[in-house]
Amino acid sequence: MSNQRYEKLRAERPELFRNEPGGIEILTDPAAVAAAGGVLHQDAYMLLVRDPVRFPDGSRGTYIRSLSPTPEQGCAVLPLLDGDVVLIEHFRHSTRSWHWEVPRGFGTAGLSDEENAAKELREEIGAVPDEVIPLGEVHPDTGLSSHRVSLFAARISGTGPLDKAEGIRRCLTVPFAEAEAMVGDGRITDAFTIAALMRARLAGVAGEAP
Repeated sequence: MSNQRYEKLRAERPELFRNEPGGIEILTDPAAVAAAGGVLHQDAYMLLVRDPVRFPDGSRGTYIRSLSPTPEQGCAVLPLLDGDVVLIEHFRHSTRSWHWEVPRGFGTAGLSDEENAAKELREEIGAVPDEVIPLGEVHPDTGLSSHRVSLFAARISGTGPLDKAEGIRRCLTVPFAEAEAMVGDGRITDAFTIAALMRARLAGVAGEAP
């Protein structure tokens, strides 16, 4: 069954299986796929596959990847309130720890990237954006994951109820420079948040009031 799902995935999303000259080649013969295992796990949040591969030195083996379960891109949004940064304190099961982060989430079919950004703000901090500013894309973990995430800054006028069911216990509004200091001293370790802050700084929207 996992091999059939693997072949279906390869047909539906060929961009995930392209081979580049000089890179690690994904093998397609059925025997190699069967030996590798194909799709190892799939649910609404994760798709884990083991690919049969040929390495650049000619040796063969397998490689595990985490893929997005849907073609839609996720997003991470840096909320700006009068030029200050709004952060959420979010409990993450994977680390069993609280983290200061910006709102983020999976993509939703039928919504544009900007609409997904607005949805995450609404769901996580009860905010409606006055302006959504694209900040490019980021690959959060190129060694393991194919995920590609859109980054945004969003000017907001205020916050509302927090999504406590998602493990968000409070939000904090700090000057942009303080958010950067939180990265420097290790209070912020979330890669999406660090990337969004850096991209906002490079885009010239850091600390700007509407």
